[in-house]
Amino acid sequence: MSQEGYQSTAIRTTVNTSLDTHQQQKPSHGKTPIQILHEYGTKTGNLPVYVLEKAEGEAHQPSFVFSVKIGDVSCSGQGPSKKAAKHQAAEAALSALQIDVGAANLQVKSESNGVAAEPNDHPNSVGILQELALQRGWRLPEYTVLMEAGPPHKREFTVTCRLESLSETAAGNSKKAAKKAAAEKMVAKLQSLSGCSEITWTPKPSVRFENLRNSSAEKISLLRRNPLSIPNTDYIQMMLELSKEQGFEVTYFDIDELTVNGQYQCLAELSTSPVTVCHGTGISCGNAHNDAAHSALQYIKIMASIK
Repeated sequence: MSQEGYQSTAIRTTVNTSLDTHQQQKPSHGKTPIQILHEYGTKTGNLPVYVLEKAEGEAHQPSFVFSVKIGDVSCSGQGPSKKAAKHQAAEAALSALQIDVGAANLQVKSESNGVAAEPNDHPNSVGILQELALQRGWRLPEYTVLMEAGPPHKREFTVTCRLESLSETAAGNSKKAAKKAAAEKMVAKLQSLSGCSEITWTPKPSVRFENLRNSSAEKISLLRRNPLSIPNTDYIQMMLELSKEQGFEVTYFDIDELTVNGQYQCLAELSTSPVTVCHGTGISCGNAHNDAAHSALQYIKIMASIK
């Protein structure tokens, strides 16, 4: 059975194109329907979200169905590969939004010499992150003001944006500007982790403490048996090895304010469920990180040993 015959008539009618048409469009217009839909989503603050709905068929003749949601529009597409199905879904969405593929390419190029134009030079990154979290069931982004500095007429704010296990920090001359800059850096990080402008990154599942209690893996077993009081131990490395074994992530946040004794401070955040946050201090940032890792290991040791 050919690829054309393998695709359902209903989806072909909705999309009104074939895979051959896809291959013809890219050289003539330069951009695929997926890229055009993503640029439209960036402009409007509603990034498209793709979901694999179905995968079936034999190994030599598979069939995939992807759905895409952008704003209030939901469409689906089918194809013999995941990429083909996503292209079909994107094309159906462009059709529903009444966006012509050729015209969209020409408009983008004329507006910005080939670079996607965005309102006010920047997409609404705060809105994009909020929408992503709501659509994908993630925890909502959290913004924390880490520091305020400078004279009253020239204040500078430092804000951290946290999304699942990721964090980005940025500064601005107002809390709003710093928040927006941190959100923009987070969007850029998500695109980098996805390997393209379309955000496909997914967070690792949270590790529950009952999983740690039931685990008999090497690192967690060593943690249960051995004391955490040996001098000059690299607790950061120990935590890294444990987190890799158990499947959670560790993020260190430096605190700009020193303690009353003049020591550096930091927080170690573990992407467990619930999230674990431990404090550390030291005569340097590195020492503070090691102390926070030590505190986190002590906490995990207690929680993983409870029967």
